[in-house]
Amino acid sequence: MAESEIRTDERMVRLQVAAARQEESGQGIARLSRSALSEIGAMEGDVLEITGKTVTVARAVLAYDEDESLQVIRLDGLQRGNAEVGSGDHVVVRKAESRAAQRVVFAPAQKDMRLQGPSAALKRNFFGRPMVQGDLVATTGQQQVADIPPQLRRMFNAPAYALTQIRLNVVSTTPRGIVHIDENTEVELRETFEEAHDARGDVNYDDVGGMGDTIRQLREMVELPLRYPELFTRLGVAPPKGVLLHGPPGTGKTRLAQAVANESEASFFSINGPEIMGSGYGESEKHLREVFEEATKSAPAIVFIDEIDSIAPKRSQVHGEAEKRLVAQLLTLMDGLNSRAHVVVIAATNRPDAIDEALRRPGRFDREIVIGVPDESGRREILGIHTRGMPLGDKVDLRELARTTHGFVGADLAALAREAAIEAVRRIMPKLDLEARTIPAEVLDNLQVIREDFLAALKRVQPSAMREVMVQVPNIGWADIGGLDDAQLKLREGVELPLKNPEAFHKLGIRPAKGFLLYGPPGTGKTLLAKAVAKEAEANFISIKSSDLLSKWYGESEQQIARLFARARQVAPCVIFIDEIDSLVPARGMGGGGGEPQVTGRVVNTILAEMDGMEELQSVVLIGATNRPALVDPALLRPGRFDELVYVGTPDAPGRQHILGIHTSRMPLAEDVSLEYIASQTERFTGADLEDVVRRAGLIAIRKRGASVEQVTGEDFAEALEDSRATVTEDMEAEYERMKGELKKRAMEMTPIGFLVPGMVESTRERKH
Repeated sequence: MAESEIRTDERMVRLQVAAARQEESGQGIARLSRSALSEIGAMEGDVLEITGKTVTVARAVLAYDEDESLQVIRLDGLQRGNAEVGSGDHVVVRKAESRAAQRVVFAPAQKDMRLQGPSAALKRNFFGRPMVQGDLVATTGQQQVADIPPQLRRMFNAPAYALTQIRLNVVSTTPRGIVHIDENTEVELRETFEEAHDARGDVNYDDVGGMGDTIRQLREMVELPLRYPELFTRLGVAPPKGVLLHGPPGTGKTRLAQAVANESEASFFSINGPEIMGSGYGESEKHLREVFEEATKSAPAIVFIDEIDSIAPKRSQVHGEAEKRLVAQLLTLMDGLNSRAHVVVIAATNRPDAIDEALRRPGRFDREIVIGVPDESGRREILGIHTRGMPLGDKVDLRELARTTHGFVGADLAALAREAAIEAVRRIMPKLDLEARTIPAEVLDNLQVIREDFLAALKRVQPSAMREVMVQVPNIGWADIGGLDDAQLKLREGVELPLKNPEAFHKLGIRPAKGFLLYGPPGTGKTLLAKAVAKEAEANFISIKSSDLLSKWYGESEQQIARLFARARQVAPCVIFIDEIDSLVPARGMGGGGGEPQVTGRVVNTILAEMDGMEELQSVVLIGATNRPALVDPALLRPGRFDELVYVGTPDAPGRQHILGIHTSRMPLAEDVSLEYIASQTERFTGADLEDVVRRAGLIAIRKRGASVEQVTGEDFAEALEDSRATVTEDMEAEYERMKGELKKRAMEMTPIGFLVPGMVESTRERKH
């Protein structure tokens, strides 16, 4: 088609390309300033012809306020691929006219995808979208895009075509040139893959969420040397040769490397660690050399080595000669990249410490970039990417999901979206005729992924970074705990407030508490308090028993502690709860010879180093529980480690009544049952004792009246009280009160204050005198 047929005039403007925001990917819009629009005589909603190496089209939308004074045009990854330009390149923009298409033929852009579905749904999804033959377009769901003009609202409110975003090639249009789909357009969808002229159906920067800073660093290290080598020649420095990406599994290291290769228009060569190994002598090294030789011929090129720790382990720690030769070959090839211009090596691993140290120096891997677990805004971006083409219900709030998915990496969030989609499919299964092998159009139109689908999926998907330890978000809140008001207040101020409002602490220049020691008689609710504070602070909860951390092997216990804190940092905000902590960190120097005192001494040292060492605990709180606080090493009881020593005592009468109300909330009680009276008869009863009273009353009711029992009476509770007793004696309570006063002084003596063992209280006092 001649240019005069599609252009309204020859007015044009040259603009620099910038990346669009994640939520606008696939929408077919271009954002540019008012001055640029007026220069070409266009208005919002008009069709723009964008010319890079090739021509593509988009609808004009006003730039964001921060871009108004800049000569930039914001395009998403698909449009940049359609125009064959990258971020930072320049394009020529003109106003154009779009004609209604008589016929448009689409085909899947991915090789492994076969599509079947009503063309009417596809037609509604692309209604009004301008396109040209050869474009790559994407289906979308109902998106909330800011500041769109009224004439584009119908396009953005189009119903979703599938439960995920699908990328399609525009195979042909009738007539040729710039067209749009309207009510009379015939739409055809081919089932099989249609080859595009490049790999734009794969990953681009829009498909990688929560990595803004990482992408900027990678572009400096990879795109600049490949696209503008003359910059480094002019500066008289060698361009970077390699980048090492490391971080937990599932954070998107491989995906990011693919996006960089696609966006930089470089040839991409992938080496998966174990695949390079050969059976014959020298075969592995030959495979490696061949990959680098091919990359040199196809320059500019990127060589991506996934799981590099498997082919380049520390030579001092491997016994096989083949592994050592392979490491030496890789070192030689990377040093030889001086002669291999325009080849950059990107490697990925989740075990950077296992790589041979000779690789980790400038000249080989010039920069090491950590790709960590995404924060809340990063998780929101990733969820937006995986629900782009999904028909979401009105009550689905991606910000709420991002808040409640602490510790989730990109792979976990992708699994969450997939599980939610499966839940939606499960709901429509009864409406399907499995023999017909086709889904009625009205069923597809009404298919939505609702909030309850995501909540159900959350029960099945847990953070992959914490699969080895038990991580959960507890289901116990403050309403489930009674009689512990003082302890609750301290924990809310010390844990919930800094995790939910860290900016308040930054404003005042103070640090939040690092640790809390809950001490008191057995059964008073110390574990429940730790669970409740984790739930109310919307944090992950790691519950560890002391026995899980102690090992008979030398050094294993300290490694377990270090691993525990490292994992907690990855899934922060996180609450680590160690029950019976006195057995893990007893006072050092109190035992005689033998191995156990030495082991626990090293464990104490490791915990001290983790709590106030070089690596700060960011949004990680340690809560320890014990009923023998005098045995805990005094070095842990100072501010900066266990900042707060919280006494969890027996509840008073109103507290006991509250606890009884919690435990009888699902029990049918007779009118003669008075919880206030029962509370008055249970002096010094702990929460566990009161639960036992309720359980005994229910058993007595079943014993008396059999399976037909309907209510529990006051007489049943009276009998239960006769069989119950208080765990805490008067002597124990007095001893705890004395220890409470002693612990407040924070005496840093190595001699324990006292042992809570009946009969030893007086001997302890005599020893102190």
